[in-house]
Amino acid sequence: MEGLLTRCRPLATRSPQFCQGLPPRYHHCAPGKRKRLVLSRMFQPQNLREDQVLSLEGRSGELTCKSQQLMLRVGLIHPASPGCYHLLPYSVRALEKLVQVIDQEMQAIGGQKVNMPSLSPAELWRATGRWNLMGKELLRLRDRHGKDYCLGPTHEEAITALVASQKTLSYKQLPFLLYQVTRKFRDEPRPRFGLLRGREFYMKDMYTFDASADAARETYSLVCEAYGRLFDRLGLHCVKVQADVGSIGGTMSHEFQLPMAVGEDRFAMCSSCSFSANMETLDLSQNNCPACQEPLTETRGIEVGHTFYLGTKYSSVFNARFTNERGEPSLAEMGCYGLGVTRILAAAIEMFSTEDCVRWPGLLAPYQVCLVPPKKGSKEAAATELAEFLYDQITEAVPQLRGELLLDDRTHLTIGNRLKDANMLGYPFVIVAGKRALEDPAQFEVRCQNTEEVLFLSREGVLDLLSRVQVV
Repeated sequence: MEGLLTRCRPLATRSPQFCQGLPPRYHHCAPGKRKRLVLSRMFQPQNLREDQVLSLEGRSGELTCKSQQLMLRVGLIHPASPGCYHLLPYSVRALEKLVQVIDQEMQAIGGQKVNMPSLSPAELWRATGRWNLMGKELLRLRDRHGKDYCLGPTHEEAITALVASQKTLSYKQLPFLLYQVTRKFRDEPRPRFGLLRGREFYMKDMYTFDASADAARETYSLVCEAYGRLFDRLGLHCVKVQADVGSIGGTMSHEFQLPMAVGEDRFAMCSSCSFSANMETLDLSQNNCPACQEPLTETRGIEVGHTFYLGTKYSSVFNARFTNERGEPSLAEMGCYGLGVTRILAAAIEMFSTEDCVRWPGLLAPYQVCLVPPKKGSKEAAATELAEFLYDQITEAVPQLRGELLLDDRTHLTIGNRLKDANMLGYPFVIVAGKRALEDPAQFEVRCQNTEEVLFLSREGVLDLLSRVQVV
């Protein structure tokens, strides 16, 4: 985030004379002092009225979920076209943190990150029959040479063709766990719910290649367990449910569902055993659990992840082979595993937020701390320097919070107005330098947004509290 701060020469070349002719926003030139990240310079539209939010979407009555309303109102997203959104700076920071957590979990099980083109040749899709099977969901285009493409909604064809192009693979190299985090495209007939169902979105898709069916099933379990750890770290209590393989294909599939009333999926759970399944996979006349015969409970959920055991469905089409232990060519056994990255972000906001205020999983908060100094000209204005000193102290003493600490320098506004904004944006910690900052010793008001605690702490107490904050 250094680029969002001041633009000055390197410290060694700065001098008071150099800074004299610059506007105030460049006056952070004291040698050895870190530049402060200030709210007044953030591109962060907020506090939109309901009618303004509706106007942004361009159609009345379509704001049908809390996350969509909040993300528009506080300036996390802005509509570009139906089902497509600009992700504004706070959302981008949260998204990048989510990708970091995903990278950590995928690489912990041996995942290797790749990046494949969004533009996918039609011949790959025709080879598997999905050019026609996917129907209108594919966003198709033709280049100047008359060649057909689609904007990839998923990449089974592309990754299998890539692996098949390597002609000297050995069983000793397997398994491969190849994944990416990229934009995907689907021509949704009725995009809605903001980032929960759009036409363009971010997805993590992993494709695995194993030497045997047994090894592929072990990899399947390994990835599912990694998904479980990921959601646990985010505080999202997802349910792994049996699901239909759909247009992806294969012989086994599971969804990771976040139980929520706004969810478009319906699934059944058994309270007596671990059975759960999407309603599409169940006999609708069956009311009891097929595993233990106890009653099933139906609920709604948001699908945030999906896993498939593919077998040789794609490797047989593209001849993705390796040399086995006997020195013979053998088809790779495959799996594919998706996470809706922008959907997870929106679903988390849907789950944790109130009707009026955004709340984040702790690891995904765009900024961990917002520091609010007194209003200019107020009785407490003498505490402004204390607030700025505290900012610098936090930056020096709590290294994990560098780049995570924001100074609300809009001192033409009252503390109350700035607290309202901070509450809406959901910083986990808001520190106020108010009246009690003028006491001896100074006491700072600390609002812990996720627990709704309000503490009065000395400077040392603030540093001790923040030193325990976990960041990605």
